Amino acid sequence: MDENAVPATLPGALPTAPFEEHQPHLRAVAYRLLGTFEEADEAVEDVRRTWPARRPPVAPGPVPAPYDPTEAIARACLDRLRSRETHREHPWDPWDPWASGMPNHPSDPEEPPPPTALDGLTPPERLAFVLHDEFSVPYEQIAPLVERTPAATRQLAGRARYRLREAEEMPEPDLPRQREVVAAFLSAARGGDAAAVHDLLDPNVVLRADATAERAGVTNVHGPGAVAEAIARQVSTARKALVDGAAGLAWPAEGDPRLVFAFTVLENRITAIDALSDADHLGRLKLQL
Repeated sequence: MDENAVPATLPGALPTAPFEEHQPHLRAVAYRLLGTFEEADEAVEDVRRTWPARRPPVAPGPVPAPYDPTEAIARACLDRLRSRETHREHPWDPWDPWASGMPNHPSDPEEPPPPTALDGLTPPERLAFVLHDEFSVPYEQIAPLVERTPAATRQLAGRARYRLREAEEMPEPDLPRQREVVAAFLSAARGGDAAAVHDLLDPNVVLRADATAERAGVTNVHGPGAVAEAIARQVSTARKALVDGAAGLAWPAEGDPRLVFAFTVLENRITAIDALSDADHLGRLKLQL
């Protein structure tokens, strides 16, 4: 072999096989993340269009980071999941068996939950659960995708398992810290401090509203800016409350609550807010005002 021959590819810079050899795996991951073959095929096509060309190296220099096909399909799917949160066709119902993540085979813990059962999870929860539990992707590799630490990513997957009625219990919440974060959020909202509000919201925060809350103007949105704007009016005149034992807010500040915000706090940031206004939903909650 000629010692001076130029290698066909840079070591570690490209997938070890052409796109066609990765395609079945990419489609399987996309289907589990998105739940329909149509959307899965669209995500796979997105990856195909950005697949790196296998070309000779240029001038010597740093070797590009390895191209990870699983990371590429996960990012394509995450974009679609986030969009789906803000364009729901049906109002969110936390007690609907599909929306809350109830699998259709609860007696068989080895049976993967159907795609529809995963619809009750937030996009980061769904990504962490599917990639780790179904495709054995380490938390260290998932963490950059959801912009969290590996430890927080592990908690995301644990919360997803809990919501899917699997055996592993959700870690005990740190209620004092939850209350501190929610109190700070309320204070910042009342004071009109947009920067402080955004700092308390996770980059992937999601707001989910039931049908009655939607009619009152609280919409399903994703991202700190959209979430802060969607609930600014009610939060500024809300009061602190415990919602089923977790930190939350009730609106209005006086009288019987007509709207309740239940918060999910992870690593000192709010990752999800559930807005409940339906009379049946409020009747199921254990509220401490």
